[in-house]
Amino acid sequence: MAAAALAALLAPPRLVAEPGGDNPQATEILQKYLAATEGSRAKAVGLTMDAEFDAKIVRLNKQGRLFALRQISNLGRVTYNALRFVGDDTVKKEVIARYLKAEEEAAAKAPTVALTPENYKFKYKGLVVRDGKRVHVFEVRPHKKQVGLFKGELWVDPDTYLAVRESGVLVKNPSIFLKKVEFVRNYQIQDGMALLASLDSTIDTRIVGRTELHVNYSDYRRVETASQTSASLDNQ
Repeated sequence: MAAAALAALLAPPRLVAEPGGDNPQATEILQKYLAATEGSRAKAVGLTMDAEFDAKIVRLNKQGRLFALRQISNLGRVTYNALRFVGDDTVKKEVIARYLKAEEEAAAKAPTVALTPENYKFKYKGLVVRDGKRVHVFEVRPHKKQVGLFKGELWVDPDTYLAVRESGVLVKNPSIFLKKVEFVRNYQIQDGMALLASLDSTIDTRIVGRTELHVNYSDYRRVETASQTSASLDNQ
């Protein structure tokens, strides 16, 4: 079973449609993706969801788990209300708290880091089968090194033209304490929106070494009275 799983990981994805920079369909696919993403972003404002963080500092064998509410304001601002934390305080401070701050800062400057032609070069790799489903795959590279931008891949659903996965490595680290940040963001498509379902990130830091972060997002809903003020992790 282990050998079969390894072979599946190493095998190239099955090609369904031909790739190529001159493919006349590539521009149309990208335009539909951009339009669908803009519509999804407009629909997602005002949403609240549950967020569960599992983090680990590998070298120190320390772990921690945070339960929080993630909120997207009507202006698109992302905030977190921490509900409960269990585990090591070093993990809370050096891994989870730093991620929360980085995401809130990234949301505040969304246009400058958005996955658009203004910020990225897109190279169409074809319509392939990955993880048991067909997706359009684009290789993406930023035009410049800027905090929040990454190089990697974008997977687009061929029916809705919404993103189902973004993965790669940040081209510029958001802090001098970080050496390398790799990530995979998976999305679920619901009611015309690409909703963040999970995040897996591996971060090499200068202080505590390699850290791992996994986040699950669930139960998306609209809560009109939800507070838009971030709760401090210091009180958890």
